[in-house]
Amino acid sequence: MKIKLTEELWKEGNMYVSYCPELDIASCGEFIEQAKKNLKEVILINLEEAQKMGTFDRLMEETGFVENRDAVFSLRKELVGFTPIEVAI
Repeated sequence: MKIKLTEELWKEGNMYVSYCPELDIASCGEFIEQAKKNLKEVILINLEEAQKMGTFDRLMEETGFVENRDAVFSLRKELVGFTPIEVAI
């Protein structure tokens, strides 16, 4: 089973933050690769715990994921771009 997720990365002070908006989970690290690795680890821990508690299916439903015939969970929508913008007010 696999899950397609989005990872956002940004620098905050001297740390890198890695965030998964679909599951509202974040992690950090001193380096980009460490932040990415830590995020995957915390996501895996959360999903494994949901499976143990019997709440995995409900979590997937509540977060908008659907499973295809290849056992891949993905959102009904797909992110196609991410660009910072400025709006004058």
